[in-house]
Amino acid sequence: MVTDAQPVLSPEQDAYLRSRSDWMGAYLVLHAWGVIALAMAFFIAWPNPLSFVIAVVVIGGRQLGLAILMHDAAHRALFKNTRLNDTLGAFLCGWPVGASLTLYRPYHLSHHRHTQQKEDPDLILSAPFPISQASFWRKMRRDILGLTGYQRRMEFFRMEMGDDPSRLQRWLNLWRAEKYFVLSNALVFAVCAAAGVWWAYFALWLLPLLTWYQVISRIRNIAEHAVVGDNDDRLRNTRTTLTNWGMRMVLAPYWVNYHLEHHLFVFTPCWKLPTAHRMLIAQGFGPRMELTHGYRQVLRKAISNPHDDPDHGSPADQRKRAALI
Repeated sequence: MVTDAQPVLSPEQDAYLRSRSDWMGAYLVLHAWGVIALAMAFFIAWPNPLSFVIAVVVIGGRQLGLAILMHDAAHRALFKNTRLNDTLGAFLCGWPVGASLTLYRPYHLSHHRHTQQKEDPDLILSAPFPISQASFWRKMRRDILGLTGYQRRMEFFRMEMGDDPSRLQRWLNLWRAEKYFVLSNALVFAVCAAAGVWWAYFALWLLPLLTWYQVISRIRNIAEHAVVGDNDDRLRNTRTTLTNWGMRMVLAPYWVNYHLEHHLFVFTPCWKLPTAHRMLIAQGFGPRMELTHGYRQVLRKAISNPHDDPDHGSPADQRKRAALI
């Protein structure tokens, strides 16, 4: 059994995991938008409370999927062609959900260089755990009511406006930072309006983005790095959550649940992560890997603190955490 060894790929395995595909990248982007369009059409055709909830859950899941595809683009793994990767990763994946590929890439690569170390910019997301059940459900309530999404956007706006004494300059700073988010969302609104359902932008795009997207983003962040086994071991400082197709549909789109494999092989496109997982198991690393079967098991560990701490840091830290999670 493997003990202290680290994963080593054969030249053939390395070449396979590194290879990217413009066709697969295009398919994934079209798939995300296609599912969103079908979910909207589903509610419009059969409007009732149940179909509305289903549409919001599916659309919010695919909005997270767009963010995951932008994440792949940050690693230049979404498309083989660099121009396609950066252009479509930004304009069709990142900006519609309010994420900047240009700003995200250096931030995220720093997270990979310093995973779970004091220099990790994402450590603020995992360090507070485990938390109490009461604290967790307060966060879930804020997420599903849209308060987290609103707070996140307001914090971004404050940072982007800066502290220039000129009000006009602050608004110009905000426009420069958010113009592509505004334009991409204006396009979504225009498509809805052209289809005769202008209200769908607010009910079936903006609402899921502010609510369900926030819920599953939080759960995903918890699953990836909270209460892991060993912050200094590459096989233990990141978690893979093994789950079924249904849970991947609503919580972990585009194989994002294979997060340990992603950290070990950052160059690998998301659709090849299950293969990377099988390679690690075949090499005998399974017993050493931070693997969890299902998100419920992860949450049990993450909310096991019997002492309730409603604050977890200063107000400034809480605002930053809201902007990051």
